[in-house]
Amino acid sequence: MTGPSGVGIGWRPEIAGFVAELPGLRFVEVVAEGVPASGPLPPGLTQLRDRAVTVVPHGVRLSLGGAEPVDPARVAHLAAVAQRLDAPLVSEHIAFVRAGGLEAGHLLPLPRSREAVDAVCANVARAQAELPVPIALEPIAALLDWPDDELTEADFLTEILDRTGALLLLDVANVHANARNRGADPLALLDRLPLERVAYAHVAGGAEHGGLYHDTHTDPVPAAVLELVGALCARRRPPALLLERDGHYPPAAELRAELDALASAAGFPAVT
Repeated sequence: MTGPSGVGIGWRPEIAGFVAELPGLRFVEVVAEGVPASGPLPPGLTQLRDRAVTVVPHGVRLSLGGAEPVDPARVAHLAAVAQRLDAPLVSEHIAFVRAGGLEAGHLLPLPRSREAVDAVCANVARAQAELPVPIALEPIAALLDWPDDELTEADFLTEILDRTGALLLLDVANVHANARNRGADPLALLDRLPLERVAYAHVAGGAEHGGLYHDTHTDPVPAAVLELVGALCARRRPPALLLERDGHYPPAAELRAELDALASAAGFPAVT
């Protein structure tokens, strides 16, 4: 199994034809919950596997930050998908999506407390016990911080990574969004994170509404995020960068231009 490398793109059925035609593509990411644990795979994914393109399952429903133990059936599904796709790793979010039997339908931020660290680490350990490959953890974009945080974001993330041995999925767009909404310096966070633990990085677009920057995944990648990619790579370039797009898909020429801009900012070969 080959780990993610170079510039990749999030595989979605709506752009499967576009992705299939990218000549230099070496890896994609797929939403794990959209891949069946048995039966036929989506044809586009089968074709990519036949081309030896690495496919990384990206979970969105485990709720690793929930106070309740992770659902064993959801972990089993993620493990099965990883095996089906011959994935070198899987990824999930440091967030919660359910509590008390209620589904939020969104990735919700955690308080940066010792208790939250314990909850995340316990759930990551439960998942790791069943997963056939390593897991990379992604901090989310959040429009708010919980009151009375006990840890800085960098310390919160580093302690979770140290205690679990997990890898880091660093979303550059999330770093930008959180810093902008908090009035903080995104470079200060990069300088305090264990960048040697980054398995790969996300890049996505967003837009400002009502004085807040929203990580939409449906807008073009802004120049500030591309500049932050360059700053990250100047410190320690991750093995791979992935463009996320989850709706309002632009014409193919615009998607190619975004992939080219990402490759240029990181110093990676173009995949278009």
